[in-house]
Amino acid sequence: MSKNILHHANSSCATDSVYNSVENNKHTKIDSCSCCSHNHKEIESFSLKTLTPLLVSAFLLILGLLLSYTSLGKNVPYPIFPILYVLAYAPVAYPVLKQAIDAVLINKDFFNEFSLMSIATIGAFIIGEYPEAVAVMLLYSIGEFFQSMAVNKATKNIESLVNVQVNEARVLTKNGVVMKPVKAVSVGDVLQIRVGDRVPVDGVLLSENASFNTVALTGESIPQVLFVGEKVSSGIINLNAVIEIRAAKTYQDSTLSKILESVQEAIERKAKTELLVRKFARWYTPLVFGLALLVAFLPALFVEDYQVKVWLYRALIFLVISCPCAIVISVPLSYFGGIGASSKQGILFKGANFLDLMAQVNTVVLDKTGTITEGVFEVQQVISVEGDKEELLNLTAAVESFSAHPIAKAIASYFTPDQSLINEIENVEEIMGQGIRCTIAGELVLVGNDQLLQSHNIAIVHD
Repeated sequence: MSKNILHHANSSCATDSVYNSVENNKHTKIDSCSCCSHNHKEIESFSLKTLTPLLVSAFLLILGLLLSYTSLGKNVPYPIFPILYVLAYAPVAYPVLKQAIDAVLINKDFFNEFSLMSIATIGAFIIGEYPEAVAVMLLYSIGEFFQSMAVNKATKNIESLVNVQVNEARVLTKNGVVMKPVKAVSVGDVLQIRVGDRVPVDGVLLSENASFNTVALTGESIPQVLFVGEKVSSGIINLNAVIEIRAAKTYQDSTLSKILESVQEAIERKAKTELLVRKFARWYTPLVFGLALLVAFLPALFVEDYQVKVWLYRALIFLVISCPCAIVISVPLSYFGGIGASSKQGILFKGANFLDLMAQVNTVVLDKTGTITEGVFEVQQVISVEGDKEELLNLTAAVESFSAHPIAKAIASYFTPDQSLINEIENVEEIMGQGIRCTIAGELVLVGNDQLLQSHNIAIVHD
């Protein structure tokens, strides 16, 4: 049998880091929606705990309206109605009233949207407009619920971009392998990395060679082959055999930790529009309070049949409709939703301010496999320098069936070799970064790239 060789093109691509993921088992903290003082806690979708106050309030409000405006309540004593509406008001009003009190007592900030809504709804109760008071708080709480759902969804998109968190490391000691928290690994520790494990900290390879899946950090589909003494980045996956590395950095200084920090910074970095809204709320809310007072009492100077209750009610309506929550919620939420939606597509903006800059982009240059492609190899064309193309393809696919390399898998999926030929293959040796060497019927067969051919003094034919 003549010596057959398939030459793999040895391509290289520029690499740039994809900042992704959030610490596993640790939720990303969304401190606030810019000028709103809302603290958004992650919620489980449609959890009963979150929905219960809304459902109870809505049920009692509807019940109260039916009893008030239909014949169903004609025999109900009047004192029942205030009690019913107070019960409907309490579940949805409590969080708002609590934040209003905290803002005044702790932050010394009286002029905020929570105080505004609290005063408006309590005033509505005082003048007997119970349904309006409950409806304001209920609608606000429903808006908060959907906002939390959106924030939660965006956060999960960022977390699921790539989960690269490593919690523990296998440290080699005199007493064998000891499991340590990754943050307890010191510079100089020798770590054992099993097949399929992520490298916990940046280090130097002590084993002769190793193959890594670096797609989480670089987007490259082709495994990266490193040799003894070369640097190994945290977050990449060991592919072929158990290896050892010496820690060169602590976890806090490693590539993986820097990526997680970048996620936090991306969420917290505000755009100019968000900062503008924050400034806007500082003077807008006091202005609304002032105008509401004028609406309530100024007409007394020039309205002949001035009635305090009527104009106070109008002032309360003005307070409610002037609440800045729509603005202070929608702007930050829009940016956060944009970051979350992009992360779902594998793209993470390093801050809301960069979303604004996208409007100025006129040219996009892409140079990475996996960015605009799926990063999956496929055979496009088979060229045989000499001999039968079918025989070459059959032989190549048979040899590549022994490898888990992405290119080998592509060839194996393109052509199914004869099982009888596979059974004849012996002495299979996969050389990292080069290809496969084996024997068939006593003859040497090489399937690989330039380096493999050159190591056997085989001339390379280029068109």
